[in-house]
Amino acid sequence: MKIFEQLERQRHWNEDERMLLDQVQRLADQVIAPAAEHYDRSGEFPQKNVDAINALGLNALFVPEAYGGAPMSIRLYLRVVQIISEACASTGIIYATNYHGMKPLIDVGTEEQKQRLLPLIAEGGLGALAITEPEAGSDATGMKTSFTPDGDDIIVNGTKIFITNGNIADRILLFGKWSEIDDPKKAISALIFEKGTPGFEVIRLEEKMGHRASPTAAIAFNNARVKRANLLGNPGDGLSILLSSLNKSRPSVAAHALGIATAAFKDMVTYINDRKQSGRKIIEFQGNQFMLADLATDLAMAESWLDYVAGLFERGESDFGLEASMIKMRASDLAMRISTEAVQMHGGYGYCADYRVERLMRDAKITQIWEGTNQVHRQLIGRSFIKK
Repeated sequence: MKIFEQLERQRHWNEDERMLLDQVQRLADQVIAPAAEHYDRSGEFPQKNVDAINALGLNALFVPEAYGGAPMSIRLYLRVVQIISEACASTGIIYATNYHGMKPLIDVGTEEQKQRLLPLIAEGGLGALAITEPEAGSDATGMKTSFTPDGDDIIVNGTKIFITNGNIADRILLFGKWSEIDDPKKAISALIFEKGTPGFEVIRLEEKMGHRASPTAAIAFNNARVKRANLLGNPGDGLSILLSSLNKSRPSVAAHALGIATAAFKDMVTYINDRKQSGRKIIEFQGNQFMLADLATDLAMAESWLDYVAGLFERGESDFGLEASMIKMRASDLAMRISTEAVQMHGGYGYCADYRVERLMRDAKITQIWEGTNQVHRQLIGRSFIKK
């Protein structure tokens, strides 16, 4: 794995970053990875993994110091997501979703909102992001969830589906439509929904192909009364908040996908170096070497592009939506491609649960779907070349 070792050295982590990454790697190797198969088979929430993550204070990486955090670079956060996801995809997305849901609060919340709502997240609270509805997936403007002002409160009604952490989140970034605005785009608004608010209901937990230990919930809001003080920005600011939040969460989803891809690549290389057919190691067949060369090159390029996007983020660039779409699309396609090839290289064993690649292939599929399907990302990227 010399190529990837060189790539890691070129990141030039400082002493504090290197120390943290070493701790995360030990956590992944000693706690998270050994339990991943159990959690996948049982479907249990990986509470021990989450407790171990919180013991390292990893939520603090993205929360400002003023609200209980100990922030480091987005590049470091993405690397942490990748390491955890390589060990267990379910645990990786549970952790990453805290960032996806709470980053908009950090970016556009008032000082009062951040002082009141963020410390719990910094301490290890769980976040969620609630956009999708039964009739509104990739087209968020079709959402039906309503926000009706009532004095100092907002009355929330509606249903959200496919919500990671939805049944257990302490804070949910919730999108809906302001009842007094007719335009479907201008009506979209965003608020922070707090755990324990009356009127909240978990309708069901989905039984899924992969990520079985990561809860995916259908949730409902039945005349739930939320303080107007929890509204992010003004009524109608929701679409801009949503698009900005997705641009920042998509690199995180890409890091998660690259964790799956890395695990599958390592497992495949190890297996075909050990396994023999017709008196030769599987890796000695030229066709397999060509395949490895292509996958290794694409994996290295994707990691480099993720670093590039992180650099745009850290330099304060505001317009990197296409770059975020590119890395989400490429990383997730690669996770599916590498995990599929890993199953193939394991032969019949790859189709059995005795080997991790069977789980990795199942886990990889959703990365091409959530945070915008890859068809949507291809459309976004492709139509950017239309001359005005």
